[in-house]
Amino acid sequence: MNNGNSTSPRPVVEIRNLNRNFDQKWALQDVSLQIPQGGVFGLIGSNGAGKTTLIKHILGSHYAQTGSVRVFGIEPVASPVEVLSRLGYMSEDRDIPGWMRVAEIINYTRAFYPSWDPHYAEELRELFDLDPKARIRDLSRGQAARVCLLLALAHRPELLVLDEPSSGLDPVVRRDILTAIVRTIAEEGRTVVFSSHLLDEVERLADRIAILHEGRIVLHEQLDVVRESFHRVTLRFDEALSEPPPMPGAIERQGRGQEWTYLCRGDRELLLQAAKRLSAAVVQESSPSLDDIFISTVNRN
Repeated sequence: MNNGNSTSPRPVVEIRNLNRNFDQKWALQDVSLQIPQGGVFGLIGSNGAGKTTLIKHILGSHYAQTGSVRVFGIEPVASPVEVLSRLGYMSEDRDIPGWMRVAEIINYTRAFYPSWDPHYAEELRELFDLDPKARIRDLSRGQAARVCLLLALAHRPELLVLDEPSSGLDPVVRRDILTAIVRTIAEEGRTVVFSSHLLDEVERLADRIAILHEGRIVLHEQLDVVRESFHRVTLRFDEALSEPPPMPGAIERQGRGQEWTYLCRGDRELLLQAAKRLSAAVVQESSPSLDDIFISTVNRN
């Protein structure tokens, strides 16, 4: 959105031509990405696509073999304290000491963050229904996830990074807690980056998305723009066809006989004009889901 100011703020995360190789296998290939301040950024991809590897570069736990990574304009490997003090992180592994009690892990983590808000931490503990005397090892997977989320949020980070945040959370928790917190942070002008294999969750929460496939960014755009650029149209032709004619921007074609359904990316009007030239009737139009867009995009690359 243009607010009349021609000077754009520095991206919270800026990645340029990043490459990473493990045992002669590319995990990331020429990845360039900018994540603006504010809003929710969804990172999606199949298992092994490179999502966690990319997140670890943002955190500074992996260095860039080639290319560059900047968070808040700072190189996270060179200045980890400066970056991590402004960042909250929740990993899929929920790697917290099992012998500690909930109150102990909260107090322990608090010592690392000068901006820790004890009142907010207690508010979150009550919201998540966490017993301060319970040991981490005795918690359910969902309860452990709540603890990790609390630890990531309580110092009110400028950037919140969530790696598969819904892993281990039941649908009620995902809907009522994760959505509310992610939205609240974004509305306060802070930034959320989260990876997820649950595309309906990404579609509900994200303002902007990037699709990773085999270590490459194959789509990176505002979610509204993505939705507007993909179309599903079912056409009926005068005669039965064994193969449907090509259409502008067609990614997938399915059907038989006289009716064929196209999934297209591009200008809807060009598609409809092409159908009219072929004397094809438009039987149905719909917007594809993010799941459909993801599958079609990955299959093309």
